[in-house]
Order: sequence, then C-alpha cells, then structure tokens
Amino acid sequence: MNFAIIGAGAWGTAFAIHLSRLNHTVTLAPRRFEQALAIASTRENTDYLPGIKLPLSIQIGHELTPVLMEADVIILACPSQALRETCERVKANLGLATQLKLIVSLAKGLELGTHLRPSEVISAVLPKIAAGSLSGPTNAAEVARGRPAAMVLAATTADAFLAEVQAAISGPTLRVYTSDDVAGVEFGGCLKNVYAIAAGCCDGLKLGDNAKAALLTRALAEMVRVGVALGAKAETFYGLGGFGDLVATCTGAWSRNRTFGQQLGEGKSAVELIAASKSVVEGYRTTQSFAGLCKERGIDAPILGEMYRILYEGKPPAEALSALMTRELKRE
Repeated sequence: MNFAIIGAGAWGTAFAIHLSRLNHTVTLAPRRFEQALAIASTRENTDYLPGIKLPLSIQIGHELTPVLMEADVIILACPSQALRETCERVKANLGLATQLKLIVSLAKGLELGTHLRPSEVISAVLPKIAAGSLSGPTNAAEVARGRPAAMVLAATTADAFLAEVQAAISGPTLRVYTSDDVAGVEFGGCLKNVYAIAAGCCDGLKLGDNAKAALLTRALAEMVRVGVALGAKAETFYGLGGFGDLVATCTGAWSRNRTFGQQLGEGKSAVELIAASKSVVEGYRTTQSFAGLCKERGIDAPILGEMYRILYEGKPPAEALSALMTRELKRE
C-alpha cells in the first residue's frame, strides 16, 4: 500500500519508520524545505526524533503534488490547530491522485472556534474523501524503535477498506483495532491531554500516588460523561483510545502534556512555558475548546473546569485541587 505522511514531527517520522518496516511505499513530507533536505541527507530527524535513523526506503518529499499522486492513504501528522491549513494544502495539490481512498489524522485536539474534531476538519475541507483518526497509548520514540504497542483506527470509510488498512498498518510490533465510533476515539484522544496536564500538576505538587490514582479514576468518569454528552459511545472510552491513552499520557515520563503540568505544579507560568516550548502541547488549546463546549452544552466537568482556570485565569494548581476536594459530596 502507498502511504503519504504529511508532517515530519516525532509522530509523522515514527509512523513512516513503522510503515517502512512493513514494506509499504512510504513518502514523508516535512512542511519546511530545509527540514526535508536535512532529513534526506542525514536520514535522521534531529529536530524531533534524534538518534533514530530512517530507512533508505522512506522517500522524503516536499512538493505535495508528486507526494500525493500515487497515495492510497494520506496520514496527516500535524497539530490540531494546523490541520485545516494542511488539508487546504492537500486539496490544492491533489491533482491526479486517483488512488486516494482515505485521509487519517494523528492529531489529538479540537479546532479552536469551531470545536470540530480532526476528522470533521478533514471532511469540511475534503468532503469527497473518507476521513478518520488513528489513536491510542503510543509514544513516538517507542514505535520508531519497534517496541510493542496497540492503537485504534476509526474512520468513515467502508468496513472492507477499513479492514484492509488495519491489516496494512498492523505488524509484529503494532496491533491495530478498528472502531466505528470516530467521535469517541477522537474525543478520548483529545480529552486525555487535558487530564495529563492535571496529572502532571499532581507530580509537580508532589501529592503522591493516592492523589494521582484518584485523579485518573475521576478523569475517566468525566471523560465518559463529556464524550457521551457530545455523541460518542461510552464503551469507546474504556478502550485504547480512552483509558489506554489516558494511562500512558498521565504516567509516561515522555508525555509533553504531563511534563507541562508538572512544571505548572512546580510554580511555572503556563504562558511562559507555551512560549518556550519547541513542541506543541495539545492539551493547552484543547482545554480551552472543551471548556467552551461544556459551558455551551451545560456538561458537568469539574476537573476540566479547574484546568481551564489554571491555564487561562492563572489559578494556582494547589487552589484548584482544594476546590475539587471540597466539592459537594455525592455517590460514586
């Protein structure tokens, strides 16, 4: 199968390496021409995935028209706030891409302003092409190094082709499941980043294992409540795209969102941390989007609400914790 991966951050690069191991035709298309030249010459993404060599079989392209021409599947490996602009670039360069059957996003965030999920953004720009998301508890470096992992693929395409893509991207080190609940898979991937920041705050405040376990448990309950209110299936959040991703991102030392939260808990400023960050902290903007959605729909989401106050109103994490702990008592 022919895959075009648009975006050469850590995830785009890692997935290109994974697909090349499975003997697919893979083209990785960095956004910046200089990055494309550097990766092509050194066979390494020193900016986002240093120390891991790219197989020679991976083609590096920058001009999208030839990259997309023979693609069966496009994988968009860009942040959620850059997704629409990336889709517009794809649309402008589709040309003779007659084989294209599916566009899959790896983004885990809602679009600001519209509150659209990644697949909805794709469909808004490219309505004639099936759209989906690939999500789950995965760290880019581990996938690139061939360590075992599992993910879930959800898409609007026909079941037969979805199964074909599932088989194509699964291998000895990555097991891929499918789902027809695109909303649930995407909401799970988005929301877990918010709760990972909260988990990081626990680490920064040195609250211990009890507090973190309680947070993750209540975060899962809140994730289900928010997701179902927005049209997803409850059971999806107990799978890889929900609970699995929540655990990995809230506990992994590699997690950008958890690390960001830890720094907040240690007393650093959200605005300063975001300004200094080389990589995108998806949970920061996602918190803003979901806070707006929950307010509009009247959805009870106390953890999410306190995270919004920490990130956008400057509330100290310790005060947010106190507010959560002193809420009205109720049955579980």
